Amino acid sequence: MSDPDPQALPLNAPEYTVAELSRRLKRSIEDGFGHVRVRGEISGLRRPASGHVYFALKDDQAVLDGVVWRGQAARLGFQPEDGLEVVCTGRLTTYAPRSRYQIVIEQMAPAGVGALMALLEERRVKLAREGLFDAERKQPLPYLPTVIGVVTSPTGAVIRDILHRLADRFPRRVLIWPVLVQGEGAAEQIAAAIAGFNALSPGGTPPRPDLVIVARGGGSIEDLWAFNEEVVVRAAAASRIPLISAVGHETDTTLIDHAADRRAPTPTAAAEMAVPVRAELVAQIKELDRRHYAAETRLLAERRERVIGLARALSHPRRLLETQAQRLDDVAEGLRRALALAVANRRGALGAATARLRPGLLSHRMTEAREACRRAGEELGRNWQRAAELRRDRLATLHRLLASLSYKGVLARGFAVVRDGAGAAITSVAAATPGGPIEIEFQDGRAPATFGAGATAARSGAKAKRRPGQGELF
Repeated sequence: MSDPDPQALPLNAPEYTVAELSRRLKRSIEDGFGHVRVRGEISGLRRPASGHVYFALKDDQAVLDGVVWRGQAARLGFQPEDGLEVVCTGRLTTYAPRSRYQIVIEQMAPAGVGALMALLEERRVKLAREGLFDAERKQPLPYLPTVIGVVTSPTGAVIRDILHRLADRFPRRVLIWPVLVQGEGAAEQIAAAIAGFNALSPGGTPPRPDLVIVARGGGSIEDLWAFNEEVVVRAAAASRIPLISAVGHETDTTLIDHAADRRAPTPTAAAEMAVPVRAELVAQIKELDRRHYAAETRLLAERRERVIGLARALSHPRRLLETQAQRLDDVAEGLRRALALAVANRRGALGAATARLRPGLLSHRMTEAREACRRAGEELGRNWQRAAELRRDRLATLHRLLASLSYKGVLARGFAVVRDGAGAAITSVAAATPGGPIEIEFQDGRAPATFGAGATAARSGAKAKRRPGQGELF
């Protein structure tokens, strides 16, 4: 079917501006729905500084924007919150700048807990019974992590806020694991990122983080639902790396907040929890150094005053020596006097003892002593003579033994010793050198000779002339 020809449209149709059409629509809706009651679940609740309350009413098929002006919000009997099912009374109107219709609420009453909140509470109770939220499981955060891992969307204000806050406080190395933070597959990606950071090796490439931050900006309960999934909660509880949950705004609460080691109200607050302020640390170190120096100075001053005080109570060493020197002189003088007195006493006692001795008795005792000395001298002489005779007999025995063993006795029986020029004894003809000098030792002396060619004849003649019992010379 072809589009209608603009020339064929009736020329009497009224022409509106956008604003005029928006006003006519606004009047039509307000006239037709001036007073309505609507039942729905609150989602995306916002409370700006103006005091007005904005949210959406929804069911399983549609969504209706709602607003409660500041004056009326102050008169509500309860605090509206996400997931709460309510019955609202008010009038429908439009918001022309966004071409949306909304209900201006005049009365509101709770109608029951929404389906999502009921499911969330059921899941929270189940995981709490398993001990995933126990305080004993919480790990302390490192004071100054070297590497910080961040699980969040790589686009958006969250990662920029975290990086900017870390740079302001204490710059650290940051590893970003990009994930979806809402929608289909977001929960699986978040859980995989937490497990992936835990699977890294310390000091590897990339290094394992010392701290993990799971972050996302604010949103409705549906937007944050990925952080309520069991797979995410169990991954956070099983993390061996300390984990900070920074999901949504301060009023937003998800199940990962219960399983994390720390919950931060905002991503910026998570960065503040992760690292201290470097300027404050520098100032603290300087202050500690100043206090340490002041304490040392004060301690030295106190020790100096104490030493000075003790010194005042002590005498000068020279005075102590002078006193001891005087005492030494006194003792030495007393010792000399005591020694002189002792000698005098011993001399007097000796004189008295001498005077008591009778001259005759002294002469008799001297005679006895002289006789005892004479007898002792005689006995000593006899003993000395007996010892000398024993030594003399033994020496004679040894002399006879030596004479019997000496080769001189053999020479006395007619034998001789033949020696070469060096004085060594020749014991065979083969050991002698023909024509060489020899020396013959007899009983009464030695005679030189030459061992020549006529040795054989001489040997023969010697055999003919030797006496009976005499040995052969050559």
